[in-house]
Amino acid sequence: METLEDLWIAYRMRWKRRRLLFRALRKRGQLAAVADRTGSIRPGDILAFAMLRNEALRLPHFLAHYRALGVAHFLIVDNSSTDGTAEMLRGAPDVSLWQSAHSYRLSRFGVDWLTWLLIKHGHGHWCLTVDADEILVYPHWQERPLPDLTRWLEAQRQPSFGALLLDMYPRGRLSAAPYCPGADPFETLCWFDGDNFTVQRKRIMQDHWIQGGVRARRFFAQDPARAPTMNKVPLVRWDRRFVYANSTHSMLPRRLNHVFNDDGATRTTGVLLHSKFLHTIVEKSREEKARKEHFANSSLYDDYYDALIDDPVLWSETSTRYAGWQQLEEAGLMSRGMWT
Repeated sequence: METLEDLWIAYRMRWKRRRLLFRALRKRGQLAAVADRTGSIRPGDILAFAMLRNEALRLPHFLAHYRALGVAHFLIVDNSSTDGTAEMLRGAPDVSLWQSAHSYRLSRFGVDWLTWLLIKHGHGHWCLTVDADEILVYPHWQERPLPDLTRWLEAQRQPSFGALLLDMYPRGRLSAAPYCPGADPFETLCWFDGDNFTVQRKRIMQDHWIQGGVRARRFFAQDPARAPTMNKVPLVRWDRRFVYANSTHSMLPRRLNHVFNDDGATRTTGVLLHSKFLHTIVEKSREEKARKEHFANSSLYDDYYDALIDDPVLWSETSTRYAGWQQLEEAGLMSRGMWT
């Protein structure tokens, strides 16, 4: 039975959703279309949405992976790249590109911009919202691409799909593992921490708040509450009334956050392999520390950036070498559920 407090929380969340949708409507003027090919989108197409800056190194593998999974069209916002990212994307026939020179931080870290594109182009489609350093894998992903998965999710009346963000890293110093565009980054970033995750059930958003992995161990061991959030809801059958409330970690309406196992339900989930720790992270950390665009209270994370600038070794004797999705399922980091 719902209490008065439950009803009050639900009321607040309805108004929060409306505020965030209105905020995205206001921010749409900060986007300038560079190559708008959305007229080629067909009913039933799976769409990918991404916000990025200076990702020319990752883009060849990112695009190839998601094309192979069945993404039909990419809708991408470029935030003032200087490395040829926009030029690379402008000529791709399955990419629509917008640019913005406005503040990434003040756009809710790009979520306002993507929300507008999701409202305008994502309604009625299965939409994948990911960063350029996030590669989705799930049970049987090599043999059963996203159209198979989304058809199954629809049959289960499950409009959203959850994934754990899993930080991957090399064996030695970060700068000592150079990466070539187009290669599989996880041939080099092939290690992860898999046994230090903690889960809290949040009453207000009705989501599972997951923390852990190598960043929790290496950078936030003394202050675990500040460790990055690792739960994500990257794949959603979109409705223009939906909105991401906190990056892609949680959504409104709150029922869309019911994506992990709970109350006896065994849900199918995936993993977002995170290629954050390519060799370029050392220089990027120096740049982002100066830009102060990645955290609401950026000065609190100066020690984190300083540690990355020092080019650390993240590997430890407890590290696990990546061996495929079956290994991740056995470790409890993803779930097959009823998906076979």
